[in-house]
Amino acid sequence: MLRQISEDVRVNLKDRLREVRDIIRQSRHDGTGDASVLREATSHLPPFPGKGIEDLLSHAASAVDEALSIAESFVPHERPIKVDGTTVKGLGTYFPVGDEERQLSAERLFRRDMYYLTKAVLAGLKIDNARIHEAGFAAVHATMRKRHGDLLTALTAPGAGLREIASTCSALLVECLNQRPVRFGDTPPEAAAMGDRALDISCLAPVVLACGLATTGRDGAPEPDMLEIAILAADIRRDRIVQACAKASPAEELTAVFATLLAHLP
Repeated sequence: MLRQISEDVRVNLKDRLREVRDIIRQSRHDGTGDASVLREATSHLPPFPGKGIEDLLSHAASAVDEALSIAESFVPHERPIKVDGTTVKGLGTYFPVGDEERQLSAERLFRRDMYYLTKAVLAGLKIDNARIHEAGFAAVHATMRKRHGDLLTALTAPGAGLREIASTCSALLVECLNQRPVRFGDTPPEAAAMGDRALDISCLAPVVLACGLATTGRDGAPEPDMLEIAILAADIRRDRIVQACAKASPAEELTAVFATLLAHLP
């Protein structure tokens, strides 16, 4: 129990530090950031005397950002060397049968992979001002084990097939949408036009579909372009997925959508 509390604290701390780092990076003096972020972050402070204080602060932000980058280079990272279709694992890897030690390892792998895969999807959608919370994915993992143990058990049972994988993908997407691990700031007009729910689906459905494709394992090891395939397929079926999610009980309709996609995608 204490170990789980410690893990939760660590994950939340990582999320908060990433938010601080984002503000610092967007406040740099060399034009790579957005000065409005600095003004917003310091708006609660009393007015500074003299001129050029914003310039001084932006130079300080640049110095802190560079110092953090140097420090990061000396710290071992868990991040994948490259994020593509080979990054994603099958659902059985993320939700295995086993003792607490195995469950904790699977949860760490799940939230790490989901973080970087979602980041790759956001980059593909050209959405820069979004924050991904690992704590949200940790909550998704815990909820899947608590509420959908029957699906996870069926997934590993002899004779399990596309229907079981699609059902688990359906539950996973619903829980991701409930927890909202991705939070958006100012988004491009074309993305904002989708609406919050559709935007969440556009970011999260490809990752869930990629997990399903990795679980089918028809062609052995995952291919580098599998994430790209999942992004394109989820975009084509986005309206159908949005409609299914709007139902009072979306699981059955989502399962049908995922089953069709998993059956026809390579």
